[in-house]
Amino acid sequence: MSELTADARTLWRLLRGQPKGGSHAANLQTFYAPQAERYDAFRARLLHGRKELIAQLRLQAGSHVVELGCGTGSSLQIMGDSARQLGRFDLVDLCPALLAVAEQRAKDYPAAQVVEADATCWRPTVTVDAVFMSYSLTMMPDWPAVVANAKAMLKPGGRFGIVDFYLPETAGSLGNAFWQRWFAHDGVHLSSQHLPRLRQTFKKLELNHCRARVPYLPGLRAPYYRFIGRKE
Repeated sequence: MSELTADARTLWRLLRGQPKGGSHAANLQTFYAPQAERYDAFRARLLHGRKELIAQLRLQAGSHVVELGCGTGSSLQIMGDSARQLGRFDLVDLCPALLAVAEQRAKDYPAAQVVEADATCWRPTVTVDAVFMSYSLTMMPDWPAVVANAKAMLKPGGRFGIVDFYLPETAGSLGNAFWQRWFAHDGVHLSSQHLPRLRQTFKKLELNHCRARVPYLPGLRAPYYRFIGRKE
């Protein structure tokens, strides 16, 4: 199958949008199951900044790390040998189709544990050194509960990192309205409230405002940010 043909199938799913009638978990499974095989290849051209985010977290060997909304576990490949040096790496998601891919990847990483759970309430049995999220907070309906839960599972001084799309305060209302509507079709809900809540919850260490190219839509640049904070 050519890359263009494979992309066309993914684009068709995106154009159809995420189902609206079922539970959040059921909608994720219905939407992503047909895309799971090509999920990473297509989204690597849209979801930028995860490698940079992980580098900014400065994860130490032996650390206990949690990724909320891990998807297919592609962070393992991005981290490479450094993921093998962690004491424990919990990869948490709610979508079985994506987690099936993550479980295959995790076999090569002794520290990795794949967990099917809700990010609003799942916690490890002990507090951890770092929590990060990559393009998942915008897909979680009760996102304030997710942010609060991430803080609760961190040790004092632990780091929280996130890269995600958002609505910039400096952007025009027309542009923000376009991105909000465009992403919402696929269950991605951009908000101007995410960053203020993160600043309230964690002590800001680093914040980067960026733009990402959109596949097959030349000239468009989707707004995203990278935030690193510390639990006080």
